[in-house]
Amino acid sequence: MTERLLKAVDARIDDLVALTADLIRFPTVNPPGEAYRPCAEYVGERLRKRGFETEFIRAEGTPGDTDRYPRVNVVARFDGRSAGACVHFNSHIDVVEAGEGWTVDPFAGLVKDGRVYGRGACDMKGGLAASIIAAEAFMEVFPDFPGAIEISGTVDEESGGFGGVAHLARLGYFSKPKVDHVIIPEPLNKDRICLGHRGVWWAEIETKGEIAHGSMPFLGDNAVRHMGAVLQAFEDELFPALDRKVTRMPVVPEGAKRSTMNINSIHGGQTEDFRPGLPSPNVPDSCRLTIDRRFLLEEDLATVKSEVTDILERLKRERKKFDYEIRDLMEVLPLMTERDAPVVKAVAQGIMAIFDREPDYVISPGTYDQKHVARIGHIYDCIAYGPGILDLAHRPDEWVGIADMVESAKVMAIGLNVLLRGTVAD
Repeated sequence: MTERLLKAVDARIDDLVALTADLIRFPTVNPPGEAYRPCAEYVGERLRKRGFETEFIRAEGTPGDTDRYPRVNVVARFDGRSAGACVHFNSHIDVVEAGEGWTVDPFAGLVKDGRVYGRGACDMKGGLAASIIAAEAFMEVFPDFPGAIEISGTVDEESGGFGGVAHLARLGYFSKPKVDHVIIPEPLNKDRICLGHRGVWWAEIETKGEIAHGSMPFLGDNAVRHMGAVLQAFEDELFPALDRKVTRMPVVPEGAKRSTMNINSIHGGQTEDFRPGLPSPNVPDSCRLTIDRRFLLEEDLATVKSEVTDILERLKRERKKFDYEIRDLMEVLPLMTERDAPVVKAVAQGIMAIFDREPDYVISPGTYDQKHVARIGHIYDCIAYGPGILDLAHRPDEWVGIADMVESAKVMAIGLNVLLRGTVAD
């Protein structure tokens, strides 16, 4: 085991904690995409001082990008003394809204009882900080290393990643020969390697109606009632059928080994945005429902879609005046990196060295930016590995353990040593 490498990480514990707290203090809330530029500039300046060449790439024209909320990503690269592979650590800098129920300031970066608290602490600013510390420790101990190290801070992962990794992948930032191995420090627990994720299909269903006066609904056609029939059919038919499907993928938690569908939102009738609380005197002529369907490696996308559209088509035949439209919002196929892939084996060696046991291999219940690395960049030597407990993500009083970050940084540093120098030991 590389004792010098581990000691170099230990020597940076205070720096690791301070870096994590500083990152949390940027309220990079998405939507709308606040504080992206200053957070990216902070990361870039930190790495520039360590000898990295840094770039700032704005994803103009992507969803949400405006002059007020520019989608600014940072990519930093350090080339070694000789040719070799490139290892890329990718972390998203955006976080979800804080929400209610906090007992601490969500953007203060509070350090207490061996933890750093704040929105994004585990998902995933602690992981970003750990990857930076790992790279800096490795570069100090092995200044003559071959190959290259890249670190990126990207945006919009929480809303699909289109202004972040997807945009950069289209520009060639996640393709060979520029990049060979990708590690995404998502919070999947420090002794687990995440090989991929379930598939996802987001769609919007709109039922149609005819507007009329609310006192004479018989003169119109109520789109909300039509949507009620859709929901009832989902409850009676679709949800039970999904619950019967089980995957061989090692998805965590246990409930995610089954197919699932969530009703993300429903909007129908006259809005209350202008004067909340006032009644709506109209029969609604439109009702929109957003679905979030997560599917398994054993399912194909065409069948996933037909399970929904078959119900809608049957209702169209059987229900008077029923009409609908369905719009695809996003589709991503299930993904699972092979266990004998180089990046998997390298990080597994790090976990063995630090925890003295084989890692657990898991699949994420939800997608993350690996989907763009694979489908656009065609880099399949990619995993998620980082500190933090997935169950804490997006919740009040989110935190990341300091010891967990330190141990994860050591695993990452050993993984770098294996991938770039071909060894665990000196």
